[in-house]
Amino acid sequence: MAATFTMDPDWLVYAATPTKPRFTLPPGTVDAHCHVFGPGDRFPFAPERKYTPCDAGKEELFRLRDFLGVARNVVVQATCHGTDNSAMLDVLASSNDRCRGVATVTPEVSEHELEEMHAKGVRAVRFNYVRRLVDPEPDEYYHRIVDKIGPLGWHVVVYFERADLEERWDFFTSLRTIVVVDHLGRPDVTESVSGEGFGRFLRLLRDHENFWCKVTCPERLSNSGPPDYRDAIPFAQRVVAEFPERVLWGTDWPHPNLKGSMPDDGLLVDLVPLVAPSAELQRALLVDNPTRLYWGDT
Repeated sequence: MAATFTMDPDWLVYAATPTKPRFTLPPGTVDAHCHVFGPGDRFPFAPERKYTPCDAGKEELFRLRDFLGVARNVVVQATCHGTDNSAMLDVLASSNDRCRGVATVTPEVSEHELEEMHAKGVRAVRFNYVRRLVDPEPDEYYHRIVDKIGPLGWHVVVYFERADLEERWDFFTSLRTIVVVDHLGRPDVTESVSGEGFGRFLRLLRDHENFWCKVTCPERLSNSGPPDYRDAIPFAQRVVAEFPERVLWGTDWPHPNLKGSMPDDGLLVDLVPLVAPSAELQRALLVDNPTRLYWGDT
């Protein structure tokens, strides 16, 4: 009998009919940060999850991809699925090589399991430190995973709150893989782009050339809100301007755990020229960087 799930009563469902973007994404654009949820009756949500989402499966993701003009996707394992990567791997298997994956694993993962995931298109693991979503583990736990993914050439994706950076600095900077930071390191947009808080994150990128950054999720960072999220844009602009060869863009569809309002994915695409004002910066952000990182071995 298939499992049944009821989404959280305050869950915001993704916008089913987004606006058609005015900005035309360049050919080969990669949405380098998106997720799938279930469907729960086929890919059950993890018992230890801290939220129960709506269903948002591969068909809806592919429909949005084509509507926005995206060529490829990088599907990041959703925390509601824990370490069961089946839903994410199913997307990769159905994508005709148009998707890559970011998995969640434990140190007990076997070499054979990792090799199987690599063959299906997984290229990274994610370490999540956001306590409202997961219970973070000690550094040694993550070091054991890094040792296992090293032979495959995978990289690490890290998601943390702004206040976590100082605490985790020594561990993060000990990593010798490429490290991709989610969502601009979640800056406090009420502070200055030139302030001490964001300055620490910029120093991380300046001093450690193996660190990349996703200029994603203005809707998670902004206080001013839609449609232009004007208080978050300067932080993304700064990173793109200073580190153009180490930035990625993505929608974060289906936008888990948002409160207040759900973004319009078409309007998020229209923010790209604000973040990356030239065609050269746009191509690096949307095409060249993610293609090199996720499809460079093909």
